[in-house]
Amino acid sequence: MNNKISTILLLAVLAITIGGCSKKDSKTSVAVPLPVENANGDGFKNPFVTNIYTADPSAHVWADGRLYVYPSHDIAPPRGCDLMDQYHVYSTADMITWRDEGEILRASDVSWGRAEGGFMWAPDCAYKNGTYYFYFPHPSGTDWGNTWKIGVATSKSPASGFKSQGYIAGLESLIDPCVFVDDDGQAYFYYGGGNICKGGKLKDNMMEIDGQMQTMQGLVDFHEATWVHKRNGIYYLSYADNFNEAGKHNRMRYATSKSPLGPWTYGGVYIDPTDSFTDHGSIVEFKGQWYAFYHNSSLSNNDWLRSICVNKLYYNADGSIRKIVQTSLTGTKNN
Repeated sequence: MNNKISTILLLAVLAITIGGCSKKDSKTSVAVPLPVENANGDGFKNPFVTNIYTADPSAHVWADGRLYVYPSHDIAPPRGCDLMDQYHVYSTADMITWRDEGEILRASDVSWGRAEGGFMWAPDCAYKNGTYYFYFPHPSGTDWGNTWKIGVATSKSPASGFKSQGYIAGLESLIDPCVFVDDDGQAYFYYGGGNICKGGKLKDNMMEIDGQMQTMQGLVDFHEATWVHKRNGIYYLSYADNFNEAGKHNRMRYATSKSPLGPWTYGGVYIDPTDSFTDHGSIVEFKGQWYAFYHNSSLSNNDWLRSICVNKLYYNADGSIRKIVQTSLTGTKNN
């Protein structure tokens, strides 16, 4: 069976299954072919989730040894990006076979949220003192553009049992939460959007800001999608820019610092534009290898029906990030 026929069959299966998820879905394995090593990339067949449309992947490795991805969920048929209001979780033990852990939260679970639902965009998750904290942007009013809150749901499990606990008080109407827990246990909260990026400390309860939020200094052409990770004592803040040329949008850039709150030194672009109007990513180490997660629209050819992808990420000797090689469903390089 050639690659073209394989892709057509995959899209047909997706068309049947998409949008059919229901609350409290049972865990199901997502069949992902074994990566095929080749000269054009690391061989990962992207997108790696095809049972629903997903975007904005937030990846974490927890104490059970599995890697978990917390994406947003594009629902078909799309209405721009406003219909998104159901969060699933995916996990893997080997980066080959992925498990759909089921739905963990939707708009109707959030008592303080917008009555009309929708608008549950890029989330993140953190762990501290035996509890998993799931952070998600959601408006509290019909006028969604001016009523964004960062909600918090908690659970003793990384992929089930989450209950809404309210939202972080005193924040501006911004999106894209990111929580980074440093080696000393101090948690830092970041969010932004519309060319604004802010960060600050979280209190031990993980639901209140400790002190004042600060504007992150030194970022070049920041748009949204903050992500912070640490390697060899250096903090990396990655984000989506405002690139818009010849139908190409959103490159992923990064900056570095010796402090989790900057100031930051610009590092460059590490993901070129995909075929989607947006991009949003995360960077994580798993079993000694670093990975970059992101999304594209290759399954749907629709900017608002996106799918999450992953490729290996490498650093140069000076700590700078090499640009990743995006791969396709065939395991070969995307042009």
